Parts: sequence; C-alpha cells; structure tokens
Amino acid sequence: MSSTDYDVIVIGSGIGGLVTASQLAAKGANVLVLERYLIPGGSAGYFDRDSGYRFDVGASMIFGFGDKGTTNLLTRALDGVGMSIETIPDPVQVHYHLPDGLDLKVHKDYEKFLQELIAYFPHEEKGIRQFYDECWKVFNCLNVMELLSLEELGYLTRVFFQHPFACLGLVKYLPQNAGDIARRYIHDPQLLKFIDAECYIWSVVPADRTPMINAGMVFSDRHYGGINYPKGGVGQIAQKLVEGLEKAGSQIKYKTRVTEILIENNRAVGVKLASGETLRAKRVVSNATRWDTFEKLLPASQKPNSETKWQQRYQQSPSFLSLHLGVKAEALPADVECHHILLETWDEMEAEQGTIFVSIPTLLDPSLAPEGHHIVHTFTPSWMQEWENLSPSEYKAKKEAAANRLIDRLTQLFPNLIQGLDYQEVGTPRTHRRFLGRENGTYGPIPARKLPGLLGMPFNRTAIANLYCVGDSTFPGQGLNAVAFSGFACAHRVAVDLGL
Repeated sequence: MSSTDYDVIVIGSGIGGLVTASQLAAKGANVLVLERYLIPGGSAGYFDRDSGYRFDVGASMIFGFGDKGTTNLLTRALDGVGMSIETIPDPVQVHYHLPDGLDLKVHKDYEKFLQELIAYFPHEEKGIRQFYDECWKVFNCLNVMELLSLEELGYLTRVFFQHPFACLGLVKYLPQNAGDIARRYIHDPQLLKFIDAECYIWSVVPADRTPMINAGMVFSDRHYGGINYPKGGVGQIAQKLVEGLEKAGSQIKYKTRVTEILIENNRAVGVKLASGETLRAKRVVSNATRWDTFEKLLPASQKPNSETKWQQRYQQSPSFLSLHLGVKAEALPADVECHHILLETWDEMEAEQGTIFVSIPTLLDPSLAPEGHHIVHTFTPSWMQEWENLSPSEYKAKKEAAANRLIDRLTQLFPNLIQGLDYQEVGTPRTHRRFLGRENGTYGPIPARKLPGLLGMPFNRTAIANLYCVGDSTFPGQGLNAVAFSGFACAHRVAVDLGL
C-alpha cells in the first residue's frame, strides 16, 4: 500500500467505535477497525457457554431502538449501513426494590409510572410532575434535531436555523444537573433519594452530579422509544454494525492489539501493533478510554495539558462484579419483570457492591438459554483495588464468597433461586480489564466533584492533530445510546475534516 494505508483507523470495536467506523464507511472512507478480542462490541459484547446459555457482557436495558424521532440512535446507526435488528419491547424499564418499602415499576406508559410514584408521595404530586415534565422539555429539544458533532460550525449553524427554540432550550440545560432541578420542585428527602437512584442506575453518580441533558434523555426516552431488547442478545448490535461496515467496503481485524499511536510533528499518523507492524492513516480514532489512550497508547511526555486538567475534573467510574447465572424457570416468580434494582439501605447506594442490578433477558428472548431455563445476570459496582494483590487461591475464594453474598441478597426477590441454580460464573474488575482492555475495568468517567452539567465533557477532537476520541470518555458520556451519539458526532467531524 501507499505511505497512508487507510483514511481512518479506529482503535477498538465498542459501539462508539463501530458507529464511527460504519458511518464513515457509508460516506466512502476506507476504514480499518482494530480489535484486540475475538469478537466486536466491548462491554456490549456477549459470550456463549457449552451449557446452552448466551450471556450479555454488560447491561441488557437498551435505549435507542425506537422507530420515531431522532434520538433512536441505534436504529439510525444500523440503518445507515443498510442493517436492522428485530427487537422485543419491554413494557417495564425497571422494577425498583428500595429502602423504606419503596417498591415500584417504571412502566413504559408515562402516566402509569407517575401514578405509581405519586401513590408513595401524594403530597409531592405537583413536584413529581414538574420535575419529570422538565425532563421532557430537554428530550423534546433533542428529539427534533439530527444529533451530530457540536464541534462543526456548519452543522451548528444549520441546526440553529432549523430549530432555534430547541437549540436555545438545550443551551439553558447544558450547565445544569438533574439534582438541582429536582430540588427546585421536590422537598421530600426520601423522594429525592429515589431521584438519586433513578440517576445512579445509569450514570453511577447521584442526581446532583448527573447532567440534566442526560437525565432528560433517559427519563423520557424510556416512555417514548421505550426499552427494546435485540433478538439474539445485545451482541447482535455490534455484529450487525460490523456486517454493514464490511458491506460498505471497510474492514475489521480481530486479535490485533494496538500498542502505540504513532505521532509525527504532533500529528497522529497511524498505529503500531503488538506484532511490531505499523499501519498508517490520515486520521486515528481511539475507542479506548482516555486513560488508556493518553497514558498507554501515547508516551507520557506527549500527554496534552488539556488531558491532565480533564483528569482533575473526572475520575474513573467503578468496574463491576458480575454474576452470570443459569436457573430453572421455576426459580423465578411467574409475574417477574426483566430488570430490577435492589438496594437495602440508602447509605449503601454508592458503596462497594451496594446497589444490585439484575437483568433476566430470557423473559424477552427465551432463545438465549436452554428450554425451561432463564439467565439471571446480576452486577454490582466494584473497584479494582478490592481485587488486586491476591494469590490465585485467595482470588478464587473471594469470588466465591462475593457470589454467595449476591445470591443470598437475590433470594429477597427470588426465594427459590438457590434450588433452581443450573450454571454460575463470576467476573470481577480484573475480568473486565482483561477482556475489555479498559484501565481498572472502568466503565467510563464520572465527575470527581459537582460540575456544571455536561460543559466539562470533551468532544471528539483532541489536542493532538488528526487524533480523535470516541465512546464514554467523550460527550455525552456513558450508556449505549450515549456512545452511539458520540460515534455519530465523531464520524461527522472526521468526515468534514477529510472533505467527505
């Protein structure tokens, strides 16, 4: 090949990286995706077991598969490369089991959810409606405009003239956090803790550190586009994006680990692989975390000051302790919902292994388990330091003890769980680091302190020319639909820079 082998090299095949790559390929760019693992998807990947179970690596509560508006970014990403996925709608986003007897479901039907919440807090009916209605204002602003790069002046000018009031509305909310707005309308301390839990289950921080833009998107889209599970498992999203990428004439290489981003004259010009091979490109996009990108793939001497400052504002979110269970169908109550949150005491919400997230995707897609069985995927936040410096036997024993504690807690929801156990596998932050290639197994950045909404989140361009970042380390942050947004924005910015 010539001195520049590709238009764009994308490091990593998480959803942000794949949306970037596939959208660029659809525009005619020659793109190469480099993935260190055997399959695409990163934390939106999957793994099969001989016992007949197909497990999702991460969460199975999926936004972005709606069929209307502009915030259905997964639908749009697949459609952009001529792909689609059959999805199964879930009538309930999540069933909360919280302290003080707060047990309620977030129904897709908005009014049904509000009525259930108001039944617990009748004295706060007005405040509840005002807060969630304010979330709709944010969502409605987002949902009329094509979501592309906020770094591209032509797009900003065009979208402002098309939707001036929506743009002004978003500008108002950009520096605000959900907790500030909730406290404007709501005064009951327990209800405010519930709003904290509503934010924590996807932002991993309470409401006062959760940007209002993100809250507006999540708290409204669950009632608008809804929660829709991809038939065949979450891993199908990445598989279909790769299929579309390849149909558009670009390619992905697996078992190919990038060890260095090559810089010449302060410009990214390509990558070096673990094999020693070098590949050159006009643009390089990193779907690794910012910590991995600027501290491992680049020499420390070349770390831009802007990244040092960013790390003072944001810290790594925890990783997760994951418990993948196969259970007999009779182990679960007949009327059980797909997604659950279990928390016994409010003080433990942000604690190590405090909040438990539960997904039972086989309630929506039975094909993921042997007949007459279900998957119960349980995960709880856990920090890498809890799992370091252990001997193999200590590590194994600690994993077993943690799994047993989780199962004991789950019996509050599923009393017959232990008798119905058929398969069990545990993953720790070390597992996430090993398979996902993410510093400390982190699932992305969280504010180190209270910040002004989303204003501190960087966009896709970096201080190094021709090097871009995509994924949860960039605007607008964590979550599958959020990293798809990041992917659309990055592809748009790179395409403009390449003159496509």
